Amino acid sequence: MFRYAIAYKPFDVECRHGEPKDAPTLTTWGIPRDLHAAGRLDLDSEGLLLLSNDGELLHRVTHPNFNHSKTYLVLVRGHPTAEDIVHFREGIAIKTGLTRPSDVEILHSPPPLPAFDQPQPAPEKTTWLRIVLFEGKKRQIKRMTAALGYTTVRLVRVAIGPLTLPADLPPGGWRDLDPVERKVLLDWVWPHGRRSKTPPRPTSKPVARPDRRKPKPRR
Repeated sequence: MFRYAIAYKPFDVECRHGEPKDAPTLTTWGIPRDLHAAGRLDLDSEGLLLLSNDGELLHRVTHPNFNHSKTYLVLVRGHPTAEDIVHFREGIAIKTGLTRPSDVEILHSPPPLPAFDQPQPAPEKTTWLRIVLFEGKKRQIKRMTAALGYTTVRLVRVAIGPLTLPADLPPGGWRDLDPVERKVLLDWVWPHGRRSKTPPRPTSKPVARPDRRKPKPRR
């Protein structure tokens, strides 16, 4: 039976199963080993994880061909300009290639997020951005901001498609999706219903092929 869950990955937690080495892991939280994340978050990132044992769903959510959105709240050092926002929306050349266009907006007040115990610049020296990606290149947001001259100070994923990070889910917390969330997720991934991987059986007998053998010569 397929299972779907969400978690709030805290800062400095590895997005994998297994025994902790340098940092806690998903196993440390008590998350079952058969529940895997749909798109990892870096060690120094935090926020929403979608977890499942449904391999087809994990593929569809993460593969760029399906163009599924992921939303992030990003604190950067400095103050991006209107020209910078245009670059985000048109695509930015980074180490792994040109990024797809992103939806970006400047937030004029800090978003309601859990307290962050890492060193941060003074608020007047930083800017919050809301960034929506439609792909998942390695360390993409940090590389995008760096390409424009801004250091990412904090990065929080708050949504995967229509599935949002619940306000009452604390860092390190996780739970199974409720029935409404589950339906929203499946309808988003398969708007026309899940297609079976099993090829359909023929509904009629195959047409006999004509006998192409050469006729025997008459005696």
